[in-house]
Amino acid sequence: MPPKNSVSPAFQTIKDYLLKEIQSGTWKEGDAIPSEAMLAEQFSVSRMTVNRAVRELTTEQILTRIQGSGTYVAQHKYQATLVEIKSIADEIRSRGHAHRSELHTLTAVAASQKLALEFQVKTGHPLFHSLIVHFENEIAIQVEDRWVNSELAPAYLKQNFSSITPNEYLVAVAPLEGVDYSIEAVLPPKGIADMLHISSKEACLVLHRKTRSQAKIATIVTMWHPGMCYQFAGSF
Repeated sequence: MPPKNSVSPAFQTIKDYLLKEIQSGTWKEGDAIPSEAMLAEQFSVSRMTVNRAVRELTTEQILTRIQGSGTYVAQHKYQATLVEIKSIADEIRSRGHAHRSELHTLTAVAASQKLALEFQVKTGHPLFHSLIVHFENEIAIQVEDRWVNSELAPAYLKQNFSSITPNEYLVAVAPLEGVDYSIEAVLPPKGIADMLHISSKEACLVLHRKTRSQAKIATIVTMWHPGMCYQFAGSF
C-alpha cells in the first residue's frame, strides 16, 4: 500500500495515488480501476472518503463511471477533437516551411480575481504570461497569448522560446490530461492586428484553449490567426 500523506486529507492521498498510477501507465485508457470497497480496505478509510476522490477525478474527466460495471480510466477526448494539440513549429515544418517566433512578453504575474477563477486557484497565485508571434516563411500566422500555472511549469520563464515553443516545453513537464476549446471569428484589437501585420478590420480565427494536467488547470491560451490565410482542419 502506498504511504499515507500526513499533511493531505485522506481523499487527496487516494486521489494522488490514482493519478500516479494512471500517469505512470500502470492503468491505461479503458482500464478498470480497483473498486471503492477495495480502495477503502487498501487505505483503511471509509467508502465515503474513496467516493470523494473518485467523484472528483470523474468530474475532471480523468475517470469515467459505467453504471453496474465499474470505474475506468477515461479516454482522452482531445485526441478526437478538431484541433490536435501539437507544436505550431512542427505543424509549419511538416509543410516544408520555415518557422520562427518573436517573443513580446514573458513575465510572472499575480492572478487577478478573474484569472484565479479560471485557473481554480486563489487570487494572487503566481502565473506566468507569454505573448509570442509565430511566423511561417516570414508571414505572421499566429499570436499566442498564454497564461501558465507556475506550479506545473516552474521553469517556464527560463526557457528560450526562440528555439523551443511553449507547447513543446509544457508537453514535457505537464503531460496533458484534458482540454477544452472554442473557436470564433472576431475582429482583432489594434495590438494583435499590428503583430499579425493586418488591418484591424480583417477578421481573425481565434482559438481559446484550456488544458489540464495533474488534476489542475495547466494553461489558458488564446491564439489569433489572420482569417484570410489560416484554417482549422481535422477528421473524425
